[in-house]
Amino acid sequence: MDLSVLFRLAALGILTSMVNVLLKKSDKDEIATLVNLAALIIALLTVLDMVAGLFDNIRSIFELY
Repeated sequence: MDLSVLFRLAALGILTSMVNVLLKKSDKDEIATLVNLAALIIALLTVLDMVAGLFDNIRSIFELY
C-alpha cells in the first residue's frame, strides 16, 4: 500500500479541522459545514478510487472478465 495516500488523507483532515475552527470562531458555521462536507466528499472519492484499484487487481489475479 502506498503511504502517500494516507499522508494525503491525514493532511486533508488536519487542514479541514483548522479551517473549521477558524470559521466557527468567526461565526460562519454554515461555511464551516460546507467545508467539512467538501472534505468528506474528497476523502470518499480518494478511498473509492483505491477500492476500484483493488477490484481491478483482484480481477486480474483471478483472470475474471
